[in-house]
Amino acid sequence: MSDRQTIVIKVGGDIFKNGVLPHVAAGVAAVTERGDRVLMVHGGGPQATALQKQLGQTPTIVSGRRVTDEAALDVMKMVVGGRLNIDMCAALLAAGVRPIGLHGASSLVIEGRRRPPRAMVGADQPVDLGLVGDVTNINRDLLELLLGAGHTPVIACLASSPSGQLLNINADVIANELARELGARHLMFVTGAPGVLRDIRDLSSRIPRLTVAEARAAIADGTAQGGMIAKLEEAITVIDSGGVGAVHIVGQLGPGDLLAEIDKPGSVGTALIP
Repeated sequence: MSDRQTIVIKVGGDIFKNGVLPHVAAGVAAVTERGDRVLMVHGGGPQATALQKQLGQTPTIVSGRRVTDEAALDVMKMVVGGRLNIDMCAALLAAGVRPIGLHGASSLVIEGRRRPPRAMVGADQPVDLGLVGDVTNINRDLLELLLGAGHTPVIACLASSPSGQLLNINADVIANELARELGARHLMFVTGAPGVLRDIRDLSSRIPRLTVAEARAAIADGTAQGGMIAKLEEAITVIDSGGVGAVHIVGQLGPGDLLAEIDKPGSVGTALIP
């Protein structure tokens, strides 16, 4: 391991269609050019839902999690493991980065096991999400090999069991596990929102920095709403584990914003700090 910073950046499916991807790619190029190590993780929920509907499937989402049968898993393979992973790599390549597209079956870079039925908000009984998994292991040796050779791993949100059973796993969860395993200095979530807002109707009400205690209070008093609650809860878990320096929630990025947020946490988005 070198003294260079390790940075994990997770992007959601919205980033592929709102014009932000080139700015993210340029930011990654700037970070890697100065010697820091970057790992990318991406989802693709909106695109998967759209393709399911085109194929005549009815998407079922429970508490933000996609019920994944064999047909839905095929869609995730096509969308997340295929088109979006390739598009991300292409954008990074155009910016001067050396990306390597990966998924769980790539030498078990993300190993998982099927999640048993569990209680979920809004459901009367434990919910079986089907071919949805939990991360059980990260192939750190493979990632260190790629990072050490100057590559940027681009990981789709699919895990695999040792027997080759692919599993759909929330991209936030994979990003968290990667950040913990590699002791990332920064974990960044690139979303549609500019950060945590005091008033979700006012984009100028962004909160620059939150301690863990303040983040818990924002959840309790209703400041954080919708999908931001889950992001903050996951961020709190990562910070509490002691393995990550700061968690950033950023969105609506422009040129130079990604690097600016890394160098001055809270200058562009919301930074959660110990």
